[in-house]
Amino acid sequence: MKQVIVVGGGAAGMMAAYWAAAEGANVTLLEKNEKLGKKLFITGKGRCNVCNAARDLDTVFQSVVTNRKFLYAALYGFDNQAVMEYFEKAGCPLKIERGDRVFPVSDHSSDVIAALKRQLDRVGVHVRLHACVKEMVTGAGGFEGVILDDGERLKADACILCTGGVSYPSTGSTGDGYAFAKKAGHDLVQARPALVPLETVETWPGEAMGLSLKNVSLKMVRGKKILYDGFGEMMFTHFGVTGPLALTASSYYREDEKTKLLIDLKPALSEEQLDKRLIREFEENKSKCFKNALGGLFPASLIPVMVRLSGIDPEKKCAQIGKQERRNFGNLIKELPLTVKGTRDFAEAIITQGGVSVKQVNPSNMESKLVPGLYFAGEVLDLDAVTGGFNLQIAWSTGRLAGISAAQEA
Repeated sequence: MKQVIVVGGGAAGMMAAYWAAAEGANVTLLEKNEKLGKKLFITGKGRCNVCNAARDLDTVFQSVVTNRKFLYAALYGFDNQAVMEYFEKAGCPLKIERGDRVFPVSDHSSDVIAALKRQLDRVGVHVRLHACVKEMVTGAGGFEGVILDDGERLKADACILCTGGVSYPSTGSTGDGYAFAKKAGHDLVQARPALVPLETVETWPGEAMGLSLKNVSLKMVRGKKILYDGFGEMMFTHFGVTGPLALTASSYYREDEKTKLLIDLKPALSEEQLDKRLIREFEENKSKCFKNALGGLFPASLIPVMVRLSGIDPEKKCAQIGKQERRNFGNLIKELPLTVKGTRDFAEAIITQGGVSVKQVNPSNMESKLVPGLYFAGEVLDLDAVTGGFNLQIAWSTGRLAGISAAQEA
């Protein structure tokens, strides 16, 4: 019977271990934490966005930011519909919410983890907790085994590295797999925080701290190039912006770029429609000062900011506001600008961008092209996607393919 070691008991690791054992291998799952799925437990604000239910698989592919072509075999072999069926059969009923996001009916990530554990038990995976791998042993023939931090040596025919990235380091994602892969000769793409709040040069978001904007559009631009364009929700913070739109935009941000955010506060209105709305608002409030006439347009905490950025005298009567001033104000509403200073760090990042270069991994089976018997799955690889369940989809799909391949191939 083939001996397979899986390093890392997160989403990809548990899925890989299950499928390797289901294919007949003797599987040992090594997890350095005191329990499995520690990061999975906090995903989706503790609800766990299992995957995305998009009917068109092209939607899933288009949601992958980095190296989407590498995922063809993994995703077609275990797509989002198959993932949903897997969890339903494992005793975790699912529901679909706005944006095709899939969650457990219970709204508890613990139920997703419990379902994965039941599956591991069902196929006889040997789970070892508090098992921290110190070194991976390779030889002329490829992978040979691992050495734990207490000196214990474990031999095996194959190993699947599912150690994650470096986001949320408190959950155990501390880049261990990067060190193992590098020592085995693999190139690493620099790790960067992704799906992470953005810091801005401007300080005014602090004045509106805690304000959540719904049904707005956000563009991230560099010069005339649009890097990201999305519709949904975002929130102002003391350092800049966060929320779904900002987190997704962060995946397209590069530190060496002079990048701006443009917020459309009224995306449902064309420029002409907005101008007519402003004419109406100013007419209805013609005897009021400009600063006191905007309650029908913006939340209270945003009004002082918009007044200041408009350049219009706050004390000016609405009846005295000229056509050009009104047009300029309309442009501000349609493209409220912010300059990106950078991202928050890994402690606040949902995922890691970068990792083991996929150029040295076979996409048809997730095996290393350099070390026979060594496989990779999940966030340790240079793969990432936007929010909405797509990153866990990558974990499930690559985990399954790596598990089956490690069990079957000599």
